[in-house]
Amino acid sequence: MTNIILLIVCFAVGIILHRTGRFPAATPAALNGFIIHVSLPALALLHIHRLRPDPSLIYTGAMAWLLFGAGFVFFRYAGRMAGLPDNTVGALMLVGGLGNTSFVGLPMIEAYYGKEYLGVGLIADQLGSFLVLSTLGIFVATIYSSGDISPRRMVRKILLFPPFEAIILAFLLMPVPFPSWLIIVLQKLGDTLTPLALASVGFQLRLSHIKGELKPLGIGLLYKLAIGPALITLLFVGIMGAGGKVMQVTIFEAAMAPMITAGIIAVDPYPAGLVVFAARGVDERPRFREGGI
Repeated sequence: MTNIILLIVCFAVGIILHRTGRFPAATPAALNGFIIHVSLPALALLHIHRLRPDPSLIYTGAMAWLLFGAGFVFFRYAGRMAGLPDNTVGALMLVGGLGNTSFVGLPMIEAYYGKEYLGVGLIADQLGSFLVLSTLGIFVATIYSSGDISPRRMVRKILLFPPFEAIILAFLLMPVPFPSWLIIVLQKLGDTLTPLALASVGFQLRLSHIKGELKPLGIGLLYKLAIGPALITLLFVGIMGAGGKVMQVTIFEAAMAPMITAGIIAVDPYPAGLVVFAARGVDERPRFREGGI
């Protein structure tokens, strides 16, 4: 119960800080920058290092790829049936096909399942959502825009992204026991994720932007919050017979709301890898333009 209250309070704090004008407009950039360079790497080093081999983690890493692939097909046909323009369909593929598995997903996992399962969330985010957005997501954005794609730059940015580097380092250090002081330091730094992430999301909330976009918004949320998670559950649990707590967390992450960074890519006229990594450290307000969401 305490964790749920913390989520609500942090989210409300972000909204209040924005409405009162006590913090500058660039506040999300500072909060997100700290999360990307400090909070997430600390959590990765701590919780990935603690992970024990579990076959379900394969499903965790694959979840976002399957969700995005199925979303690509769904939005292609749903968009055509709804008479949506191509740029809106492309935006829906990005926003509806990828979930907010880090800024919202990780605090929610901590609240509902406990800190010991944050490593599962990090796998879903870094080896799933983040890599999908950085590869297939940029490819889709390029198809539906005038951007140019640079594979070399894309690979370089992925390898130099701090949380991704921390995950690789954590896997390499698995055989090495961490001293107690390091565990405490990493825990304290990682604990900053929930308040900062939820405050950042609350600070950027703009309900007025949904006016006039109810049709694409409804289609996107229908897939992201209902059809997509149902497909993942049917495939992993119903057909492949997977189960356990790790699988529960994986499906929980599959049902997260749309990824904020994917929304930034969807509305940027030059999305080809130039902003996907910087986007997690800038003002990530959802914006609407020319029929896209």
